[in-house]
Amino acid sequence: MNKEFVFSLDSIRFDEHYQPSSATRLTTNFANLARGESRQENLRNTLKMIDSRFNDLAHWDNPEGNRYKVELDIISVQMEIGADGRAAALPLIEILKTTIVDGKHNARIEGIVGNNFSSYVRDYDFSVLLLEYNKNRDRFSAPDGFGVLHGQIFRSFVNSDTYRENFSKAPVICLSVSSSKVYHRTDNQHPVLGVEYQQNELSQTDEYFKKMGMKVRYFMPPDSVAPLAFYHTGDLLSDYTNLELISTISTMESFQKIYRPEIYNANSAAGHCYQPSLKHQDYSLTRIVYDREERSRLAIEQGKYVEECFIKPYRGILEQWSANYAH
Repeated sequence: MNKEFVFSLDSIRFDEHYQPSSATRLTTNFANLARGESRQENLRNTLKMIDSRFNDLAHWDNPEGNRYKVELDIISVQMEIGADGRAAALPLIEILKTTIVDGKHNARIEGIVGNNFSSYVRDYDFSVLLLEYNKNRDRFSAPDGFGVLHGQIFRSFVNSDTYRENFSKAPVICLSVSSSKVYHRTDNQHPVLGVEYQQNELSQTDEYFKKMGMKVRYFMPPDSVAPLAFYHTGDLLSDYTNLELISTISTMESFQKIYRPEIYNANSAAGHCYQPSLKHQDYSLTRIVYDREERSRLAIEQGKYVEECFIKPYRGILEQWSANYAH
């Protein structure tokens, strides 16, 4: 059954000249930055933030703080149903791949793939299926099997020849912590990832990524003000080099400062017991324009799009494939 899903990849550089493709989800972080009157200034300032944060964390043998630059490539994953390719390819997910440019040695170092995670099917699950299921319900909950199909598709992609031919290590996805959970600081500290936090129960997002085969750890990097959630499959601390981890931290922390300044650009750091809140008032804004309300609205529109173009027409094939998928 796995042969019925055929994956292909496209790549486009995320730089100050970036223009979102027609297949890109408009709610994707980088696509939102690349629209409107401030698009080029947004992109330029975002890239500067990423490079500055990278050099701040990779401070050894870097006396002037400008040794490294981070290059970002947006990886778009398409999926065809049917090995004959007769069905139209669905834009499945978009992730980011980092490359580290070492100016001292004029070298390019492979970074981490994953980082940001955008998914049409996830839009459908959270912005259509979950909302419809909870209409007129007193208590918010998820339907049986919520996220299973999406998780199996993601696992199928990561285990595919397409993935192995293009990437040498498993993905790491870095997201915001949940505002519905309380996080507790531990004594564990990593030189790059920083101090580790833990929580007593998984958030809905954590459970969703668990179905994708990914576990989660929470770390607050040095000089950060809130922990980040790192979703991974192997051993986060030993499978990746310090520079690889820094490429993810610098990229995704910069994005979070733009998108969730109440949490990641707060004027005080998380304490031993921490519950993030988007209602927090003591924070600073970046100089980068971002429309959070538009993003929420578009997520619903894109969720309905994938329902009409993917879920409904291929429901029978998807259900059969999902039932037979080998974990």
